[in-house]
Amino acid sequence: MSVSSSHNAYLNGEFLPLAKAKVSVLDRGFLFADGVYEVIPAYAGKLFRLQQHLDRLNSSLTAISMKPVMSDRQWADVLNKLIEPRGQSDQSVYLQVTRGAGKNRDHQLPSEYQATTFAMCQAIAADSLDKISRGISAITLDDIRWDWCHIKSVALLGNILLKQQACDQDCTEAILLRDGYATEGTASNLFIVKNNQVITPPKNHNLLPGVTRDLVLELAIKAGISATEREISEQELFDADEIWLTSSTKQIMPVVELNRQAVGNGQLGDVWRQVSTAYSQFKDSLRTQ
Repeated sequence: MSVSSSHNAYLNGEFLPLAKAKVSVLDRGFLFADGVYEVIPAYAGKLFRLQQHLDRLNSSLTAISMKPVMSDRQWADVLNKLIEPRGQSDQSVYLQVTRGAGKNRDHQLPSEYQATTFAMCQAIAADSLDKISRGISAITLDDIRWDWCHIKSVALLGNILLKQQACDQDCTEAILLRDGYATEGTASNLFIVKNNQVITPPKNHNLLPGVTRDLVLELAIKAGISATEREISEQELFDADEIWLTSSTKQIMPVVELNRQAVGNGQLGDVWRQVSTAYSQFKDSLRTQ
């Protein structure tokens, strides 16, 4: 079917305006947060690292005992059709898969189900990215979430409550602590810089394997910057020369204040500038492909 500029959503095979997208109140995503999701930026109509996002989506589905709902080619066709009417504008594409609606509310996983497949897009605000690039404030909080944070689950209440604590203190993000170590933000991955070395926690069940995280590591190494994956103690976090938080839509956020104390000299770091420039160049190359 043809997709008009007013069709900014996709639901179970149909493109339609977001306001007309409806699901059953018995959908297990609504009742139990029984589903997973991805967020993919699109720059000038080009989806950012689509294959890596789809690989993570399918890994999340496997982790919750669901099969892939579409092939990678089918996903690419749907998402490209969704963003095509938006022309050269930068978009954030959200996609979600739930286990669908049953006949009644039942905790047990159904042996048979019809998945609910949903996607939507919205513009990325350039002014928001500009503000972030001038430096953000963050706080540290104990991680109250569950133990399977490697799954990109729609069950985000823990993240939301932690994020709100940061917002209540006029901070952009909260960096989470578990058993004396810093793991990630409420909606971001964590990096620190110490003595010109970039450090990020290793992938495990305590954090989401970020697509942007992986790219930032690649760009740092390509630029000749020392980079490693290892645990970051709480003390190392407070002693860091630089702190960054990364996500696909927020990119590389430099943290200049942590718990009301300056990070390093309280200014944007030289290593951040170098990697951020490489990231911008990567985005520009994507636009021209």
